[in-house]
Amino acid sequence: MAREVIGFLQGRRTVVDMTLGAGGHAEALLVAGVGRLVGVDRDPSALAIAGERLAPFGDRFRPVRARFSEIGEDEVDGPVDGVLYDLGVSSMQLDRAVRGFSYREDGPLDMRMGDEGPTAADLVNGLPEKELADLIFRFGQEPRSRRIAASIVRARARGRIETTDQLTRVVVSAVGRRPGGPHPARRTFQALRIAVNRELEELAASLPQAVDLLAPGGRVVVIAYHSLEDRVVKQTFRGHDHLAVLTKKPLQPTEDEIRANPRARSAKLRAAERVGKAA
Repeated sequence: MAREVIGFLQGRRTVVDMTLGAGGHAEALLVAGVGRLVGVDRDPSALAIAGERLAPFGDRFRPVRARFSEIGEDEVDGPVDGVLYDLGVSSMQLDRAVRGFSYREDGPLDMRMGDEGPTAADLVNGLPEKELADLIFRFGQEPRSRRIAASIVRARARGRIETTDQLTRVVVSAVGRRPGGPHPARRTFQALRIAVNRELEELAASLPQAVDLLAPGGRVVVIAYHSLEDRVVKQTFRGHDHLAVLTKKPLQPTEDEIRANPRARSAKLRAAERVGKAA
């Protein structure tokens, strides 16, 4: 949804891209006239790739390695005019089997967006069955979570589950696979990724801090890909005294964009503007 992002943020003096990834949105914003862009990512490989891509913009671009919940005025040099979040896992991460995000490609069961903390394998092999079922239900919205958790516990009793392919086969054996339907492991993988990276906690902590970073008239734009994170965004926007919501309903990608990028299908964009005095 680059066109919509540019529509809300083009021409602003300073924008913080809280989810830099490969630098696609950052590049589009800099081309569209943003004066200075601070790109935040916890993934060192993403920062390296984006840094190479954005090198032609010189000192208009500054990378910061951090979780977005760690970003305050010291990291961005004072009030800013825009903040962008493009949530979830990036295509760059999904497409690299070694990162362990994909149920379609075999790789180590990792799923960390950075390089610290427990992996998905640690959760799959270490959590008690009830906690594992609750995690898959809560973060994956998977109605068959108890069946899947029981199957995982039986499988790990025979040997540690270390790869994405092993986990995928366990989930498929638990719930079956319907021809033409969504992949049966999709929700389980989503749940584990959210838990490993503490995505909802990060977002809930970061959004109010992002509003504090904004100068009056500054805007925050968030693209969410599932209802759990979209709910956090909607509640924060509606409940914040210093925000005016600019999108009565979330914007969604056009059919042309979905055809060009099927992963954009579930995207929802919300935007709000800072009102009143700066913090």
